[in-house]
Amino acid sequence: DHSFPTRRSSDLPLNLTDCIVVSMASVSAYDRHKETNRRSMATVSRRGRNIGDIPAVAVPERRREAAASFRVFCEAYFPETFNLEWSEDHLKAIGKNEESVLHGGLFGYAMPRGSGKTSLCECGGLWAELNGHRDFTALIGADEGKAGDMLDSVKVELESNDALAADYPEVCTPISCLEGIANRCSGQLHDDKRTRIEWTAKVIILPTLKPVGWLDDKELREFVRPDGYSLSSGAIIKVAGITGGIRGMKHKRADGKSVRPSLVILDDPQTDASARSPSQCETRELILSGAILGLAGPKKKIAGIMPCTVVRTGDMADRILDRTKYPQWNGVRTKMVYAFPANTKLWDEYARLRKAGQQAGDEGREATEFYRNHRKSMDEGAVVAWPVRFNHDELSAIQHAMNLKIDNERAFFAEYQNEPLPEEDSRADDLTPDQIAAKLNRMPRGL
Repeated sequence: DHSFPTRRSSDLPLNLTDCIVVSMASVSAYDRHKETNRRSMATVSRRGRNIGDIPAVAVPERRREAAASFRVFCEAYFPETFNLEWSEDHLKAIGKNEESVLHGGLFGYAMPRGSGKTSLCECGGLWAELNGHRDFTALIGADEGKAGDMLDSVKVELESNDALAADYPEVCTPISCLEGIANRCSGQLHDDKRTRIEWTAKVIILPTLKPVGWLDDKELREFVRPDGYSLSSGAIIKVAGITGGIRGMKHKRADGKSVRPSLVILDDPQTDASARSPSQCETRELILSGAILGLAGPKKKIAGIMPCTVVRTGDMADRILDRTKYPQWNGVRTKMVYAFPANTKLWDEYARLRKAGQQAGDEGREATEFYRNHRKSMDEGAVVAWPVRFNHDELSAIQHAMNLKIDNERAFFAEYQNEPLPEEDSRADDLTPDQIAAKLNRMPRGL
């Protein structure tokens, strides 16, 4: 705003006031230059953090059917995980999982090791969150490490499952843009608004966004909420160990609303060590009945799913599955074998051949040939839960089950039948009261 007099080189130097005015003008120009650069860099940064438009759903009909049916969801998006034909026990578990998620209630079920119960749990949590059935799922394990393993598995599916990415782009696209770098979460933008995604070792918060372009498509309006945001916006999946910090688990959203878990998934909530400790079993039962089932808060019905394995008679799983003690859990026990073969003599001979073959290093091939030649008689009377479950070097699910029983009968009844054999009252090396009394010398103390 200052005017400067025209000066020739022969004129006297500028006076002090003129120098100050020139200096202020230079600073002002430099500030304008800095501000221009700042705005330019901010624009570049914002463009880099903006994930752009969300792609359209690839197969709307597939997503629509999967949202309504947990079984369809598993079959459509996880064919590699569930690549064998379902058993009747699987279908019952799937139905109970679906009922718990949609309508609330508690469901505890024991399945043989390797039946896919953990995979069903992980997929059940994803199904609930992606389709807006539940907005906060707590994954609880026997300890925090095991719960973290479940969350890692869920992350892998969200990052790399092509079918999920095709039909749930509003979730998988922002996750893909992170490229595995959790620090990018805070700055991620969609339509110049923060997605508020979180991606840590203990919690996933799915992106909050409006699927641009979807609202003009009548077929896709059912995939968004009335406010225009995706069904899964802000959905939370959080992990904890059963003996860890469970009380007060909650999350405050950007709109100021505080949300608590509405779905709890407890995958094998006991360890082998805790199952053999009556005090630890009692402690975990108290946590389950108190802290965990109270996570939803007052006047809210929580949904709970607990797949488990009975390790020993009277352990936590054994008691929770007992409907006389915990009828609210609707406990169900499934087995690998519901009826054993009637011809025990042939199976005794098979067991002898199998053990002899293993000692000789033939990996049981002679026993398998024996079973092949007498299969009709040896299978008579047997009923197995999952007929397609057997190894490549076995001929049937019956043979597979009997191999497990022959190799370790006690482990078989605990891990695969959920009916542990009674524990022996004492071992050969246990001390008896008489042995301890015989060691007393009856001398005064300190002598």
